[in-house]
Amino acid sequence: MKIQALGPDEALASLQSGPGGLAEAEATRRLEAFQANRILELRAMHGWRRLLAGFTHFLAIVLGVAALLAFIAEWNDPGKGMATLGVAILCVILINALFSYWQEYRAERSIHALERLMPDTVRVMREGRLNKVSRASLVPGDVVLLSAGDNVPADCRILEAFDVQINAATLTGESYPVVRDAQSSDAPDLLHCRNILLAGTVLLSGEARALVYATGMRTEFGRIARLVQAESDVKSPLLLQINRLSRLIALLATLLGAVFFLLGQWVGLGFWNSFLFGIGIIVANVPEGLLPTVTLALAMGGQRMAARQALIRNLPSVETLGSATVICTDKTGTLTQNRMEARVVTWAGGEIRLGAAPVALPYALRAVASLCQTLQMGEVGGRKVLVGDPLEEALQQMAQRSGGVVSLPLVDELPFSAERRMLSTLHRSAEGLVLYSKGALEALLPIATRIQEEDGERPMDEGGARTLA
Repeated sequence: MKIQALGPDEALASLQSGPGGLAEAEATRRLEAFQANRILELRAMHGWRRLLAGFTHFLAIVLGVAALLAFIAEWNDPGKGMATLGVAILCVILINALFSYWQEYRAERSIHALERLMPDTVRVMREGRLNKVSRASLVPGDVVLLSAGDNVPADCRILEAFDVQINAATLTGESYPVVRDAQSSDAPDLLHCRNILLAGTVLLSGEARALVYATGMRTEFGRIARLVQAESDVKSPLLLQINRLSRLIALLATLLGAVFFLLGQWVGLGFWNSFLFGIGIIVANVPEGLLPTVTLALAMGGQRMAARQALIRNLPSVETLGSATVICTDKTGTLTQNRMEARVVTWAGGEIRLGAAPVALPYALRAVASLCQTLQMGEVGGRKVLVGDPLEEALQQMAQRSGGVVSLPLVDELPFSAERRMLSTLHRSAEGLVLYSKGALEALLPIATRIQEEDGERPMDEGGARTLA
């Protein structure tokens, strides 16, 4: 079912719901059928299995065999220090396994970071009444109410929308606001459907009444969580090289041990003396220090990356990242914090650099930065803050520290759209109604008639347009 292609009434009917939402009994029944609206941990590997994996890779097995041979040698010829060597080798294996276990345990906890991107409580219609319920209790068919600053709790089809813009950076990596409305859409990709709100996105402006159609791991956000937790059979370059080196060392050590055993027999040392001599050669050629050295180096690299908010699931991945020569990645909102700050203001009157010290900007610049915006008061982390487009937040901060925010009553607004490529707000001033617009230069220049300079205004001519462009 392509719910985005249905009208609001058809969407409600398809999920056997209504404008007043579900009955409590029906919501309870669906919660049992669809499970809680949570991001689940798919690979619930027991701790003992994760720890055991540190003892079963090839180099650990080679070291284990070397320790066993050392104990055999001590049993046949006590007092030669072979038992101490065997214990030391076992300690190396244990320390390495504990290092790897701890690093992977910390990485597995990263799934809970996805949970924090979802709201704790949601306003939902049940039996025609507005209720506030936990996000986990949402089910397909629920009708939720969302406003600016709210995180979308599940995949929803918009029923009613009033100037809705969302930030979908958590799913697409794109930081610019995306307009959403209740009109039917034929787009096959849910990420680009105008009437779809996906879990994990944030309302930057407006209000919406939406119908929940997917929850938990059935959402697009859940699909991403599933990919994050997916097992990979691809071994890192470091693991491949260590396994290859371990096989080579095991083969050479065994061959050398056999050769020296035969030499001992040839010179008449006797069977047990020759056997112990061969075991000593094998143990001596196994690099007990290789495993802890590699593990410690990778663990230190992982700790440095963790300090920079980069979490490594498997230690060998540190070396894999270091082997990369080209990295293709996304931009704002993915690698960065999706925050902006105005540093330089260029206008017809010249260039103004903004720094720590306050700089007075012309009234016209401050007025556009202050008034031509769609920021709304929201709540983030229990604090009242302005929520909206990061660019508009940066312009608002610029106005605050550059002469003060201009405040005029808002009369009307023309929202930004792909066709207009600009945002316009109409305000009432002492001189009358004033329209402020900001947007793409190629959209604004054709309708501009005058240029604001330091000593006043002058008519817009071809030379002035060329200078601004």
